Amino acid sequence: MDALILAAGRGERLRPLTDATPKPLLEVAGKPLIVYHLEALAASGIARLVVNLAHLGEQIEAALGDGSRFGVSIGYSYEPPGALETGGGIVQALERLSSDPFLVVNSDIWTDFDFRDLPATISGLAHLVLVPNPPHNAGGDFCLDGDRVMDDDAPCRGEKLTYSGIGMYRRALFADYAPGRYPLAPLLRRAASAGQVSAQRHAGGWLDIGTPDRLHELKRRLTANPDIAPRRRNRR
Repeated sequence: MDALILAAGRGERLRPLTDATPKPLLEVAGKPLIVYHLEALAASGIARLVVNLAHLGEQIEAALGDGSRFGVSIGYSYEPPGALETGGGIVQALERLSSDPFLVVNSDIWTDFDFRDLPATISGLAHLVLVPNPPHNAGGDFCLDGDRVMDDDAPCRGEKLTYSGIGMYRRALFADYAPGRYPLAPLLRRAASAGQVSAQRHAGGWLDIGTPDRLHELKRRLTANPDIAPRRRNRR
C-alpha cells in the first residue's frame, strides 16, 4: 500500500517557528516530526511514499531526498502557494499513488499507532483511525458505532471521537471532485451518510502538534520516555 504524507500546510498557529522552518521539519528529541512517520511506515512495511509540498517545501525535499536513508522511496506532489487543503491536496497527489486503497497521514501529528494494525483492505470508501477527544477538540469529529462512522444528522449511538489524521482511502471517494482547494472532512461526511466509512479506535499515544504548547508537550513526553516509539515498533 502506498502512503501520502500531508506536509504542505503553513502552520500558522506555530508561527514564528514556521516562518523559517516548515512544520514537518520542527525537531522533537533530535528528530524532525515527519521522520517519526517515515520510520514507523518503513517498520510496518509501507515503503512507497508521496509527500505533498507547498510552504518551504524545498526544505522538506532537501531534508528527505528520495527517502532511501529512511528505508522508503519518496516522490513529491507540489502545490501552489497557499496549498490546497487536505481534500485538494489528496486529489492533486492521486496520479502519484498506485495503490487502492492508499494511506494518508498528517505530518503534524505524533502517535505511537502501529500501522500494521490497519486492515489489509477496506470494503467502503474510507477507513479512519479515531482517538479520544483532546481538550482542544472536546466535541469530537465523528460518531463511531461499532466499526462504522455514523451520519452526523443522526443521534450518536456510539462514541464521538476525534480524527487522528490517519486514514485509508479509496480513489472512488474523490471521483466527483475536480482539482482545487478544499478540505477532506465534507467528503468523509458525505461518504459516512452513505454508510461507506469504517473506523478503528486508537487509545494509545497521540498528539496534534498544532500549537507551540502542544509541541512543548510532545518534547516533554519524549524526553521523559525516549523509547516510546522503538518499543512500539518492536512489540511483535
